[in-house]
Amino acid sequence: MTRPLLTDEESDVAGLVTAVVAGRRPSDERPDEVAEMRRRLDDAGLWAVDGPDDLAAVVLARLGRDWPALAWASVQARVAADVLGEDVRHGETPVAAVDADSPTVRLTEANGMVAGVVDRVDAAGERPHVVVLGHRSARVIPPTALRFSRLRRTGLDGALTSSAELVAPTAVVELTDVDTDAARVRLRLGGAAVAAGLADAATGAALAYSAQRVQFGGPLIALPIVRDGLFGAARVALTAWRQVFRAATPWQAAAVLDQACEHALDACAHAVQAHGGYGYLVEYGVERLLRDAVSLRAACDVSTARRTGAASLTGWEAS
Repeated sequence: MTRPLLTDEESDVAGLVTAVVAGRRPSDERPDEVAEMRRRLDDAGLWAVDGPDDLAAVVLARLGRDWPALAWASVQARVAADVLGEDVRHGETPVAAVDADSPTVRLTEANGMVAGVVDRVDAAGERPHVVVLGHRSARVIPPTALRFSRLRRTGLDGALTSSAELVAPTAVVELTDVDTDAARVRLRLGGAAVAAGLADAATGAALAYSAQRVQFGGPLIALPIVRDGLFGAARVALTAWRQVFRAATPWQAAAVLDQACEHALDACAHAVQAHGGYGYLVEYGVERLLRDAVSLRAACDVSTARRTGAASLTGWEAS
C-alpha cells in the first residue's frame, strides 16, 4: 500500500509470502501450528532468506503485515545462520538471537562455565537455541541447557515469548572472530523491515475503512482532516520503508530500527483512531496491529540498540 514500487521478482516473492500465510492466525496456544508455519515458509524458501538484503526486506515486511511474530523470528534465524552456518537456517530449528549488551541478558562466567538467564526470547518456537552476540564473539546455548518459562506480553501472538534460564552452570560453545557488528546491523534492519510491514498494514486498514465508512452524508475520506491524517500516516510508513536496509553501521541500523518502530506505533495508533470506537474491537483487527507494534519494539530491544548505537556513534565506551 505505502511501500515503494517493487520489481517483478519482489512482487512475486511478496505474493508467495501472502499465499503461504493466508487465512492463518498465530497463537501461543497452538505451538504446533507455529512450528508448521516455520516449516512451510522454509519449504517455500522464505525462512531465514539467503539472498539480497532488499529481497529479504520484502519478505520480512510482507510477513510482518500478516504475522509479525513469525517475521521477527525469521530475522533472528537469518542472523543466527550468518553466525552459525546452515544448521539453523531451516525452519525446523527455532532460534533466538540476543545482544549481550542488553539488560535482559544476565549471564556470568566462571572457570569456563556460564550461568544466568536471558529474560526474554521471542523465537516463535518452544525450545529455541539462544545465540548471544558479544563483541567479536558469540555464545551458543543449546535448548537442553535451558529452562524456559512462558511470559505474558501485549502483542506478537505466536512468538511463544519466554525467559531462558540455564539449569546449571554450563560450558557453552563460544565462536570467536565473529563479525558481530554485521550481525547487529542485520538484526536491527530486519526488525525495522517488520515494523515497516506493520505500518503498511495499519495504513492500508485505515485507508480502506475511511473509504467505505459513511459519516455526515459521505465517506470519511471526504473530510479534509481525515485525508490529511491518512496522508501523514502513509508518509511515515513510506519513510520507514525507504530507510530499511540502507544502513551500514550498528549505530545507523539502531537509528533506522528506532524510527521504524516509532513509525509503526504512530501508524497503528492512527488506524485505531480512524476506526473510531470500532478500532478497539477485536473483530476489526487494528487493535491487534497496535499491540503487535508495542511488543515488537520490546522484542527488538530498541532501548539497547539506541544506547549502544549512541555509544558507537560517539566512540564512548564504559570503563
